[in-house]
Amino acid sequence: MQSQIRKSVIASAIALSMLTAAGTASSSDSVSQEVVQARQETQIWTTYALSPYLRANDIKVVVHGDTATLTGKVGEEVDKDLAKQIALGVNGIKKVDNQIVVTSDYKAPQVSTDRTFGEFIDDTTITTAVKSKLLWSKQAEGLAADVDSLRGKVTLRGTADSEAHKKAAGRLAGNTMGVLSVDNRIEVQSAKSTQRKPSTSMSDTWITTKVKSSLAYSSNVDGSAISVTTTKGVVELSGKVHSGAERALAVELAENIRGVTAVHAKGLTTL
Repeated sequence: MQSQIRKSVIASAIALSMLTAAGTASSSDSVSQEVVQARQETQIWTTYALSPYLRANDIKVVVHGDTATLTGKVGEEVDKDLAKQIALGVNGIKKVDNQIVVTSDYKAPQVSTDRTFGEFIDDTTITTAVKSKLLWSKQAEGLAADVDSLRGKVTLRGTADSEAHKKAAGRLAGNTMGVLSVDNRIEVQSAKSTQRKPSTSMSDTWITTKVKSSLAYSSNVDGSAISVTTTKGVVELSGKVHSGAERALAVELAENIRGVTAVHAKGLTTL
């Protein structure tokens, strides 16, 4: 009798243990799924915030399972479709319930004096690009400049050893993707007060990387269509450009990189 009771108690304990474990696993799975969904919602929303086409729109995102539900208003059908495609591009999202309403008289929320997240990222990217171009450029030698960007409006401050270098800094900044205007406040100092550091030789790999980056940063050159190789300081450009002006600018950008001794562009042809 005692043996049967003992067996019954053991069986009950095992069953209870199994139920507890199952409940814990179920709870853990539920929390894990909620974390994944929250991460997916954040990823979609962040992409909308960074997109110049969607950041001004009032779009909300809710993820449940493998489905993202989109609500809000936009002014164009293409914006609604873009929102859907972005959501589908997130890992784990297989379906989109696109409830966004397209209204031709839609007015975006009033712009705050504070920068949006997307605008802050844009300005940070512009500032970094301009600083990099000034650092790499031959034309910016003897230049000590601070760069600031606010909604695409770049302000340059600092010193240059010549008017030519000041103007070159302004041109480099103005030709950067995303820049709307340049306020060039760089002050020209005499050569006596600004000592130029002796130039150092740059490796071919470094030159190639900087030429590619300068082309990519440019607002007037399609750098993705241009191939760059460097041998002993001589840069070879090849690929397709849309016009003679774009070709000339690509050559100029390459020539202005420190360490470049010559640029050959016979392989760079117009469409």
